[in-house]
Amino acid sequence: MPTETDKLALDNLNFDNRFIRELPGDPEPDNFRRQVYNACYSWAPPTPAKQPRLLAYAREVAEDLELSAETCESADFCQVFAGSRLAKGMEAYAMCYGGHQFGQWAGQLGDGRAINLGEVVNSRGQHYALQLKGAGLTPYSRSADGLAVLRSSVREFLCSEAMHHLGVPTTRALSVMLTGKQVVRDMFYDGNPQIEAGAVVCRVAPSFIRFGNFQIFTARDDLDSLKKLVDYTIRTDFPALGEPSIPVYLSWFEEVCRKTAEMIVHWQRVGFVHGVMNTDNMSILGLTIDYGPYGWLENYDPDWTPNTTDAQGRRYRFGNQPKIAYWNLVQLANALYPLIKRAESLQQALLAYTETFDKGWQAMMAAKLGLLAFEPAEDDALVNELLQLLQAAETDMSLFYRQLADIDLSQESDAVRQFLAMLQQTSYEPLSDEVIERATIWFETYQTRSQRDSRPQPERRAAMNAVNPKYVLRNYLAQLAIDQAEQGDFSLVRDLLDLLRHPYAEQADKESFAAKRPDWAKQRAGCSMLSCSS
Repeated sequence: MPTETDKLALDNLNFDNRFIRELPGDPEPDNFRRQVYNACYSWAPPTPAKQPRLLAYAREVAEDLELSAETCESADFCQVFAGSRLAKGMEAYAMCYGGHQFGQWAGQLGDGRAINLGEVVNSRGQHYALQLKGAGLTPYSRSADGLAVLRSSVREFLCSEAMHHLGVPTTRALSVMLTGKQVVRDMFYDGNPQIEAGAVVCRVAPSFIRFGNFQIFTARDDLDSLKKLVDYTIRTDFPALGEPSIPVYLSWFEEVCRKTAEMIVHWQRVGFVHGVMNTDNMSILGLTIDYGPYGWLENYDPDWTPNTTDAQGRRYRFGNQPKIAYWNLVQLANALYPLIKRAESLQQALLAYTETFDKGWQAMMAAKLGLLAFEPAEDDALVNELLQLLQAAETDMSLFYRQLADIDLSQESDAVRQFLAMLQQTSYEPLSDEVIERATIWFETYQTRSQRDSRPQPERRAAMNAVNPKYVLRNYLAQLAIDQAEQGDFSLVRDLLDLLRHPYAEQADKESFAAKRPDWAKQRAGCSMLSCSS
């Protein structure tokens, strides 16, 4: 049982639950599935865990919350962050929102398996919203049980932290707990349900507000609630824009467009595929949110999606993510239109997304190739040919860019040979004669282009290694960690967490984690494709 000393640490957290204090709530106090109107949230107490057990926690997130290692390893930490006890100041609620799913309006969605605990303010005045995922039913659970399982919880926990250390805007994860409950899940919706271990992740972010939070009110013609939520969001998360007004609404929407574009550029940089870019999974702060059926590109394939639900249409494939983000922003613009009533101004604000993404993508590709700047007249063709080449050669994206930095371009006679050897080594299939010929021509063009920058090799290598990670959360590594965790061994989860804290660093004893995907993982469930199942 938690000691009084244990409890004191968590009960001393400083909560300032502005969201529920300042916005309209659901008057119904009981927690049952229903349609909720004229409210931003509903009360939703977590379901107590049967036998909570700490699997892992992120010390950097704990430090932001000013929690010690002793507190995070205490019995009370397990109780609170598995949903069995609310610490002093916590007020449990679920948000109401709607959204477009796979391009179609889905109506009310809401936090179906996420329960917010409130907002912690640390001694530096930083606000952090805490949210449990998998802690039980809410009014928005629809036909589901509000629970989550170990495999999806480990994936969310690890990827949240991996993305942060990669420099990608993201929500964070404080902890992942086993609940001691058994949960039934049909992983691929194929009529083969299995019993799995239940788990809860504590997610952390400045705000969990999504595009869908605004869409639901416009869809229901509840403009009073829409205005209250927009004004609240601007005042709390975008205060530098000034007091809410129509010009400020437009400036705010433009800022959301820019932040979204910056996030997508980072996704494309590291080879991350979200898998389910519905509007209810788009953060108003431009943070990666909701790690469901995500995946990492191994062999470069812009048409790849990790989501079995998306396997036919491939709407959320890697190469389509920039366009989908724009489409989602258009839906947000439609939701905001009743407050602004200036279609042309909203359209103009949307240009901020296109301009930010285009400039960001060009700068990102120049950095990945070690170029000082992107010169469109020449570099458009250079990059387009490279991406086609990587796809044709089935090249491992992460390994290719990392190892390209090691080739000294000043060695005229040997550089081509080194490049072709590297390309074969980082590809999943033998190179055809046609691919070798294309690769040779591309590399010679790249070599000439790069030499024009007169960048010393050590500087070029360091610059490339700063943006091209050596270690990412490869799909098969996450699955191996899950396999071990399901047997009660959490060591690989913790090893991966430690590895991914330094994704750009050379870690001499961790070379095996930077290897190509093994053959056994190419088609294995959890390594190649996943579903939206929790």
